[in-house]
Amino acid sequence: MRLNRKSLLGLAVAAVAVPAAVAVIPDASAATLPDLLPLTVTNNSGRGEAVHLYVLGETNGKLGYVNEAGAFTAWSGGANPPVPAPDVSIDGPANGASKTIEVPRGLSGRMYMAFGDKLDFKIAENNGLVQPAPWAAGDANSNILFDWSEFTYNDSGVFLNSSQVDMFGVPHKVSTTGGDGQTLTTGELKPGGRDAVIDGLKGDADFAKLVQTREDGTVLRVLAPGKGADAGGFDPNYLAGYIDEAWAAYADTPLTVKPFADQPGKVFSGRTSGAVMNFTDSSGAQVASITKPTTSNVWGCDGNLAAPNDLVVGPIARSLCAALQRTTLGSQAEEPSTDASTFYKHDPTNEYAKLIHENMVDGKAYAFAFDDVANQESLVHSGDPTSIGITLTPFQ
Repeated sequence: MRLNRKSLLGLAVAAVAVPAAVAVIPDASAATLPDLLPLTVTNNSGRGEAVHLYVLGETNGKLGYVNEAGAFTAWSGGANPPVPAPDVSIDGPANGASKTIEVPRGLSGRMYMAFGDKLDFKIAENNGLVQPAPWAAGDANSNILFDWSEFTYNDSGVFLNSSQVDMFGVPHKVSTTGGDGQTLTTGELKPGGRDAVIDGLKGDADFAKLVQTREDGTVLRVLAPGKGADAGGFDPNYLAGYIDEAWAAYADTPLTVKPFADQPGKVFSGRTSGAVMNFTDSSGAQVASITKPTTSNVWGCDGNLAAPNDLVVGPIARSLCAALQRTTLGSQAEEPSTDASTFYKHDPTNEYAKLIHENMVDGKAYAFAFDDVANQESLVHSGDPTSIGITLTPFQ
């Protein structure tokens, strides 16, 4: 079972996002999993600034932070308006060195890594955490070079992913080692990949607006298109014409949606009538109606493309959102397309996601919320982990 993987960063109080593919049914191996799982952060960035690490998350319904030894402490003292959170940073490794932090079982959250200055967090009423949002005007973290990875460590093992859903900043790869000694790794950029993404986007008049550069010339990040639109620098209707075209393609010819690779017989058929695409199951019964989304809905995989955690509407909405992000909807009779060579061929397209995927060693990335559709995500999982790792890879 998959949980909807949605980024919850923003000015609003938010829990930490849960990575995709998090199983919610305890594994038989749960009793053998360690209470503390070592997370080793290796700094191969080539940069000289101090690195500050933060392990933040949720356990047993409480938001809080973890120290180097793996002890969880819930946030307290929140207020309205939000007040500064205590400094819970962990000194990260210098270039060429490593630091190991313990992660307690039952925690779902993020590890932030910041170069130079420390990050600014605030605590709101009910002890919710306000996290960095450099796409928002006045955010105190906008001039800091930082990024994060997301994880869940529970009775089904560990799930760890890099994320570019909101922005692309610090290149890093993620890994997990299982009880058999096998290490799985993903999220690694090709040599020069960060510059290739940035330069590629700078070469496009629209996407160049997403690049954020500090006064000293440091490129801090590239915003995802939806966050760029939120910040006011990117066309909020960028995909509108394509969406109209894709939606109209299924007025006379049905769209077949097969959302489950392991259940090829689970098929839905959709046809548009005006602004609505109605879906029937194999019995002919209508099971879902999805209204044509806006560009914002596509970037966020929300609104008209909101995907509940069910076995019908959610999987259909996820498939449509991925198809619109990858601009395959309208040219395919069946979705989701599993052939990556068909992605990002339409003009306009999501150049941000396209360039990030092109510059990954294995082609995998979380460039939007449902990039796990057709298994394109940068996620590692182990049901019997002995350790996990995050490696900051070279960049300038």
